[in-house]
Amino acid sequence: MQPDSLTIVLPAFNEEARLGPALDELFGYLGRHGAQGRDGAPGAAALPADIRVLVVDDGSTDGTAALVRARPEAVTLEGARYLPLALISMPHGGKGAAVRAGMLAADTDLVLFADADMATPPDQVPLLVAALADHDLALGSRIQPDGSDMRASQPSYRRLLGKAFHLLASVWAVGPVQDTQCGFKGFTREAAHDLFARQLLTSIVFDVELIYLARRRGYRIAVVPIRWSDKRGSRMHPGPGLALRVAWDLLRTPLIHRRVARPGAPSR
Repeated sequence: MQPDSLTIVLPAFNEEARLGPALDELFGYLGRHGAQGRDGAPGAAALPADIRVLVVDDGSTDGTAALVRARPEAVTLEGARYLPLALISMPHGGKGAAVRAGMLAADTDLVLFADADMATPPDQVPLLVAALADHDLALGSRIQPDGSDMRASQPSYRRLLGKAFHLLASVWAVGPVQDTQCGFKGFTREAAHDLFARQLLTSIVFDVELIYLARRRGYRIAVVPIRWSDKRGSRMHPGPGLALRVAWDLLRTPLIHRRVARPGAPSR
């Protein structure tokens, strides 16, 4: 069944410099293709008629929230109110906390989250929508069908850390999913509300936690190759403290959810 509505959640922490152009790009694309329905990309689907954008300000200390408040509440297209824009402001809790707040606040048929810098361009949204026609989750992947990896443009130290992280995550929690950290993921409303209500981690490991929970709950997962570019200005600063937290959160993910069972099965 064709979904009627979609929310795009954008977590943002001190993104004043990048968020404005990103919103212009997103609304520009949705304004053109949302009204026309189907995009021309292979594997794309028609976009729902009701599309909403929700920015979650994760306790920014710059003008991120003010920037969103200063924009029109909705983009007007062909004389009708269209593409409403909303803001949630919360104390700083990390990307995982911001994404969780936005996903649980959404009440549309489909919900996806994307990085606030539009590292994944908005013309990839229809690919997730298409995958959600017969899956509960659609995970954007920077690894392409031919095996090439769009993360090759990242600095070498980030690629090295990413490979080590994936090796541990695949063995311990997520199985065959090769790109857990792509910040572009879509969910049906039912799956989003179930999984994010169970989410406990707020560090960057929250993506692994969600995939682990989805597998435990028996949800249908699609891995969707997408276009992506490395946008400099990351808020993540690798160091011993972050490494220890990531390792600890990765280790405890299966342990804190050991009682989670498939729908209809008794909890252990």
